[in-house]
Amino acid sequence: MTAIKHALQRDIFTPNDERLLSIVNVCKAGKKKRNCFLCATVTTERPVQVNVVKVKKSDKGDFYKRQTAWALRDLAVVDAKDAVKESPEFDLHFDKVYKWVASSTVEKNTFISCIWKLNQRYLRKKIDFINVSSQLLEESVPSGENQSVAGGDEEAVDEYQELNAREEQDIEIMMEGCEYAIANAEAFAEKLSRELQVLDGANIQSIMASEKQVNILMKLLDEALKEVDQIELKLSSYEEMLQSVKEQMDQISESNHLIHLSNTNNVKLLSEIEFLVNHMDLAKGHIKALQEGDLTSSRGIEACTNAADALLQCMNVALRPGHDMLHAVKQQQQRFSDLREQFARRLASHLNSVFVQQGHDQSSTLAQHSAELTLPNHHPFHRDLLRYAKLMEWLKNTDYGKYEGLTKNYMDYLSRLYEREIKDFFEVAKIKMTGTTREGKKFATLPRKESAVKQETESLHGSSGKLTGSTSSLNKLSVQSSGNRRSQSSSLLDMGNMSASDLDVADRTKFDKIFEQVLSELEPLCLAEQDFISKFFKLQQHQSTSGTTTNEVEEMDGVALSRSYPSGVPQTVSSEKDMIRQMMTKIFRCIEPELNNLIALGDKIDSFNSLYMLVKMSHHVWTAQNVDPASFLSTTLGNVLVTVKRNFDKCISNQMKQMDEVKISKKSKVGILPFVAEFEEFAALAESIFKNAERRGDLDKAYIKLIRAVFDSVEKVANESQKTPRDVVMMENFHHIFATLSRLKISCLEAEKKEAKQKYTDHLQSYVIYSLGQPLEKLNHFFEGVEARVAQGIREEEVSYQLAFNKQELRKVIKEYPGKEVKKGLDNLYKKVDKHLCEEENLLQVVWHSMQDEFIRQYKHFEGLIARCYPGSGITMEFTIQDILDYCSSIAQSH
Repeated sequence: MTAIKHALQRDIFTPNDERLLSIVNVCKAGKKKRNCFLCATVTTERPVQVNVVKVKKSDKGDFYKRQTAWALRDLAVVDAKDAVKESPEFDLHFDKVYKWVASSTVEKNTFISCIWKLNQRYLRKKIDFINVSSQLLEESVPSGENQSVAGGDEEAVDEYQELNAREEQDIEIMMEGCEYAIANAEAFAEKLSRELQVLDGANIQSIMASEKQVNILMKLLDEALKEVDQIELKLSSYEEMLQSVKEQMDQISESNHLIHLSNTNNVKLLSEIEFLVNHMDLAKGHIKALQEGDLTSSRGIEACTNAADALLQCMNVALRPGHDMLHAVKQQQQRFSDLREQFARRLASHLNSVFVQQGHDQSSTLAQHSAELTLPNHHPFHRDLLRYAKLMEWLKNTDYGKYEGLTKNYMDYLSRLYEREIKDFFEVAKIKMTGTTREGKKFATLPRKESAVKQETESLHGSSGKLTGSTSSLNKLSVQSSGNRRSQSSSLLDMGNMSASDLDVADRTKFDKIFEQVLSELEPLCLAEQDFISKFFKLQQHQSTSGTTTNEVEEMDGVALSRSYPSGVPQTVSSEKDMIRQMMTKIFRCIEPELNNLIALGDKIDSFNSLYMLVKMSHHVWTAQNVDPASFLSTTLGNVLVTVKRNFDKCISNQMKQMDEVKISKKSKVGILPFVAEFEEFAALAESIFKNAERRGDLDKAYIKLIRAVFDSVEKVANESQKTPRDVVMMENFHHIFATLSRLKISCLEAEKKEAKQKYTDHLQSYVIYSLGQPLEKLNHFFEGVEARVAQGIREEEVSYQLAFNKQELRKVIKEYPGKEVKKGLDNLYKKVDKHLCEEENLLQVVWHSMQDEFIRQYKHFEGLIARCYPGSGITMEFTIQDILDYCSSIAQSH
């Protein structure tokens, strides 16, 4: 192993300036054993690099080659596998785990011991040694850990020292000068020893000869030291002189610093005074404007606004530390506070006067609108007040108490004003609505929109004296139900040329226009007021934040008003959008009740008016929610829409209830039931109203409920009918329903339309069979017996041999039904059918044609039986199919 170690050092590590410290012969565990060597090396140059190198013997030739090298600092763990039992296996954990099997445990222990020493010296115990015998580590440290690192490892490292190239060259030259250097090594060594002794003696003699020169050198050094002492004395004197100069310069520097500090303080003082003068000095013109400025003219308002802004800037100036302790600053701040309080009080008083005056002025114009379905325009009032918008913002930021008081007063005055205007407006609307039923002829015709509005205005001018009545008087109108309404409309035919249904349509169209005009007048009024409140009270700057509960909001006259402000201002969590909505609720608190009263009146006049109101209200709610879903208008209209929807549902429920309560006459034929006709009227009206409407889904649900109720009620009435056969009631009414659904093309009722058609067809067939019965009764009984014999197993051609069914019996039965008797029976049948069917539905010819087909079918059945059971007998009926067709045709024409 020593020879291999020297060979590796010479061939592989010396060219790389490395020194080999330890070597172990290994092979990889678990694989085909191919031996290689693991070498622990250090570099000869500083800083020292420690490596573990894998060396393998070349397959060609007897030399070694370097295969892989790992830096020792990358080694994480050395695993000896077993600390007690001797084992040649061990693992080295670099970037991955390398498993090795040493050729002997001695080589393995020696290699691990060397790695442990290198770890102690160069890596500061970075590597973990596991499953390694503590005895092995102690043996490598005989006299303490530090001693082993500093001593033992040096011995291992310095164990071998190789000659360098120059030394080798000198030895070769020396050996060439001696002939027996190789032949007689001992003689060559003695010669070198003698020459070394000669050289040592020469060196000693040379040292002894240079003693005189050393003495001279020492003398020169003593003289140099004396010169140095003299130079040091001179430097000390110079230092004392410079010290006095330094003290004088320090005094001058301190004096200059004090002068500079004084100048700096003066500049800073001037800057502070200029800051206070520039930022806390209010011009005399501004003071005069705040104290005496004209708040009625535009110029005066502008001057007051500028002065208020300047005052706010002076009050809000960010004072520097210590300014608030100055007496002059305190005085100026108190003066500003007094000016602010004085101007805020003057501004609030003036605006309150403007609110009161506007209420009186606006009330005087109500008489001009008393006869028209229009609301007064508040734009001039808003335009005049918007001049004070900036002052309101100033008041809001400086004195929130007075701002809140103005807000409350504005809501109080405006709510009373709007309440008078809106109530008068709704009085006009109610009179217009009731006029459609009280004065039938006056509103019987509905020409184009322009002329209609003109007629409305003229009729209301003529009855303006009635506007002083209370709203309650209108609610006491005796409005009849839909059935009475029809009879009342019929009684009005003498007053015009329109039919009752046309008059109903005219009334409803008139109501629709009035209701739409009411909503169209209210919307711009609310939007204009909301826009004004937002601008005047400066509530539009911030978007709404998270909502709050009602308990956290202060209440003012039943309306919550709250806002978050800094110190001295009420702490609230309501957003400014909420505040706008709350103010609108207080100002327009009468809109929702008045709308509900108007809706109730419209519902009393005609329950079908709820259809118009549902469509109109839904459209206006949808429009308002697209603009602002949380606005007052959107919320109010949404609440009213709930009422309208309830009325609509009530209208549907009432119709279904009327169906359940319908009673039919026992003495007259039923015909088309009233609720079937009413459903047709309702569907036609609803389709015209809900065309392209947003609430189509509500109508579809109502359709489903109504049509099912109609179906059930028709069945019920048909079962109870005594005068008219059940099949006739079912056939006529389901035919009418099918025709109605086919004409209106209601998509959600397609299944019901098919069901109605099927019921109509089934009951038509049932009625035809029932009414036609057995017109050839004896003949029918005869052939029933024939069919019974065949069913018992008798062949058809042998039936004629039966005594009861022979040819003579057949001829006898056929002679009882000559053509004349058949025609007479069919004529009686036609009269019976005519008596059962109603004229409105015009189904007589349809039923008669079906009966004709059924009779012909029976005739062909009898002919077939004769041909099969009595072949070659020559027996035939006394009338033909053509005779039947002629009989039916002549009977139909005669009637």
